[in-house]
Amino acid sequence: MTMRRLLAALPLFPLTLLLGASAPGTDASTAPSTSAPSDAQALAQSVSALGTDAGPVGARALVEKVEAEQRAQVASPDAGASASVAQAPGAPPAPDPAALPASSGAAAAQASGAAAVAGAEAASTAQGPDTRPVDARALAEALAAKDAAALEPGMVPPMPVPSREKAPPFGKLQGLPRAQDLVARAKLEGNKLVVKGGKSAPDQVLTIDPGLQASLTKIMQNYQVPYGAAVVLEPSTGRVLAMAEHSEAKPELRGLPIRAVYPAASIFKIVTGSALLEAGVSPDTEACFHGGKRRLNERQLEDTDRDGACYSLALAMGKSANVIFAKMTSKHLTADSLKRMAARLRFNREIPFAQPLDVSLAYIPEDGFALANTGAGFGDVYLSPLHGALLASVAANEGRWVDPVLVEPEPFMPLPEPEPVLTPTAAHELTRMLEETVTHGTARGVFRERGFQVKDAVGKTGTLADREPFRDYSWFVGFAPKDNPRVAVAALIVNDPKWRIRGSYLGREALRLALERIPAPVELTAPAGAAGKH
Repeated sequence: MTMRRLLAALPLFPLTLLLGASAPGTDASTAPSTSAPSDAQALAQSVSALGTDAGPVGARALVEKVEAEQRAQVASPDAGASASVAQAPGAPPAPDPAALPASSGAAAAQASGAAAVAGAEAASTAQGPDTRPVDARALAEALAAKDAAALEPGMVPPMPVPSREKAPPFGKLQGLPRAQDLVARAKLEGNKLVVKGGKSAPDQVLTIDPGLQASLTKIMQNYQVPYGAAVVLEPSTGRVLAMAEHSEAKPELRGLPIRAVYPAASIFKIVTGSALLEAGVSPDTEACFHGGKRRLNERQLEDTDRDGACYSLALAMGKSANVIFAKMTSKHLTADSLKRMAARLRFNREIPFAQPLDVSLAYIPEDGFALANTGAGFGDVYLSPLHGALLASVAANEGRWVDPVLVEPEPFMPLPEPEPVLTPTAAHELTRMLEETVTHGTARGVFRERGFQVKDAVGKTGTLADREPFRDYSWFVGFAPKDNPRVAVAALIVNDPKWRIRGSYLGREALRLALERIPAPVELTAPAGAAGKH
């Protein structure tokens, strides 16, 4: 698993640093390259053999094959030539499986094809003086440049992704230094929070609503949550209206809303659902299932007589039906399509913000069951509460991404243009699916509580637990009202075995209190006396 995670990040770094020189004991900085300008064609052919999506797995297979051929020729030139000539008419044996991490069939096939090209190049070396062996170092550099150009931002995690089961990153949670914590440093001036500048720096007026911030903080304090965070945004502008937090376990801890150490759990179904919609799956498409509430197994991906319940994709989103999402991921998505959607929604990418903001990491496996498991929300995917509110904002903004804003911009400063990441049709269908969570799904009870309803709210819950030590992560992300969104929220609670509130309760209160403080837009109507006049 560790090797696979390192290989997943390989295209972000020069391959030569990871694979080493082409021959053991050779100083690459002084040794002449065996790939002279006349070898450019052979090098180009070898690079081309990988295709554009073979990725680091194919790159490693090809480079290792070339290095092995060259080491054999150095050790025994005659034997190496004979072996290469013998293999040239047919396909050479595939690379040693032990040297390769698990991968999809397509990637493995491309890796084998690349190795075949490498074997043919080595064979041609023995047949005539006009060709030379491909230099593994030059090949690695060419592959690195090719992969860097081909990959979209976010397709590869910028660092190794922690294993949720073996090393949950929450255990290494660190607080935000006060010098970087604008909210903690801000002082109330009138109805605004202001961070005083220095001699040459101007004051910074925050977008935070002090009353809303205080109300949400008070809820978490009253219920003595071990760790909690709530973020409220204005979806259309990205203005952060609240970034509240509290930790009963570590009262001095700050920065919970911007840390990405919490498993995304079923919140990742928003990403999977978006990818399914883009793949042509309708919210009304049905699948049948059994089990899978807390964990999945490979047998559940097969349609059997034991499947006693059938849900549409929309209802599966509302009820957070893991098997439905796993089955549909397996049937309709590839690792590439899920990676691309996650990247568009800013996983594995930096999000510009006035305070340091952790990158939300997502490891998307290549093989079938692990990919399906991740699509259902059980993978090694981590999310910050601020990023969670931004995910909800994409659906609220008809598919457009808007970066978060914490400091009020100067009047003359233009705001960044929103970036379309979903089609408006897909965003509307996603909103319809998120509505099921509140009307018929996992948040139905808390949103129907008398006196605390939030009209036309939509959202998604997520729940997952660490075992040793036990930690219960519960999420709610959403927005309201459905047809004219004014606020988007994310709420997270990390509980001990005994708890008082969970993320859905805090999320509902964040929506309700925010809507109370933000007046609805005034609808302009003509005076009654003007009726019939033109």
